[in-house]
Amino acid sequence: MASSNHVTPTNCSWWPISAMDEDGKITDGEESEEPTAESKPFSKDRLVLYHWTQSFTSQKVRLVINEKGLACEERDVSLPLQEHKEPWFMRLNLGEEVPVFIHGDAIVSDYNQIIEHLEKNFVGDTVAQLIPDADSPLHDRVQQYRQLLDGLPMDAYTHGCILHPELTTDSMIPKYATAEIRRHLANAASELMKLDHEEPQLTEPYLSKQKKLMAKILDHDNVNYLKKILGELAMVLDQVEAELEKRKLEYQGQKCELWLCGPGFTLADICLGALLHRLKFLGLSKKYWEDGSRPNLQSFFVRVQKRYAFRKVLGDVHTTLLSAVLPNAFRMVKKKPPSFFGASFLMGSLGGMGYFAYWFLKKKYM
Repeated sequence: MASSNHVTPTNCSWWPISAMDEDGKITDGEESEEPTAESKPFSKDRLVLYHWTQSFTSQKVRLVINEKGLACEERDVSLPLQEHKEPWFMRLNLGEEVPVFIHGDAIVSDYNQIIEHLEKNFVGDTVAQLIPDADSPLHDRVQQYRQLLDGLPMDAYTHGCILHPELTTDSMIPKYATAEIRRHLANAASELMKLDHEEPQLTEPYLSKQKKLMAKILDHDNVNYLKKILGELAMVLDQVEAELEKRKLEYQGQKCELWLCGPGFTLADICLGALLHRLKFLGLSKKYWEDGSRPNLQSFFVRVQKRYAFRKVLGDVHTTLLSAVLPNAFRMVKKKPPSFFGASFLMGSLGGMGYFAYWFLKKKYM
């Protein structure tokens, strides 16, 4: 169980069963040519990441892992399927959100602690260093932009743009998502209370989640608050645009690829690239850089999308919706096989999503 500093030693003789359901269990009548996840021997070098594909902090951790070229097992904890509210997960990290990182006998359940752990423990000539040494002149600059970009209220941008699509342009989120998220948020509090009664030993984490949830609902559905933080975001992006312009002048005439803090790709670039990818998905790219107001930002986004780690973790921004919806649909069936009516409804829903995706992409590109 995670401690107050978010780093917990453990012998890892146990693994949350629910996290292994996807590929760790074999149903009756099936045979497996490969060992299951539960049968893999424990190793002090084993890396496991519990995450959700569309979680913003999870995306940044996965980008760091892939930029460093590390072999890491990934266990998807689906937020739409409420897996982060299940007792097995809340025992794993005392009610904190994804991601959760396991390295040998240590559990790290805080985003910033995970980044620090990766940088401290994985170094060498063949492993990318994403935070310069403390005595490097670039160290403070990277940390400055890391803190600036990580401090942005991404949850508020995401929920706010879904709840108030009138503030976006060419958002890649379907219109029905507005009603769906309102329904989900309305039910979430009662669902947490039900779990609290079922698992009284977890009362404190559950109630903590409930309070955070209600605060988010009040803030993220406030259009004036959303306009305010979007205005503050514009000022941050102005600062980033100016910093990118400084790099052009600083290295003028030199043949090198320039990033936010210098010629080397750093954690600051991961934070910025992930931010721009999310803003594009939300329908804010035309407002902030595709209108020509921030050409350096636009150039940065084009270049960062070409990196292998970004293509692997984030993929094409236009298929983000499908990557979030379809896997959850099939996992829901695997967890609880539907009745004939349920199966028919599911297949109809998948067909509808496929048609929606075709129509949406056709409108965008054809």
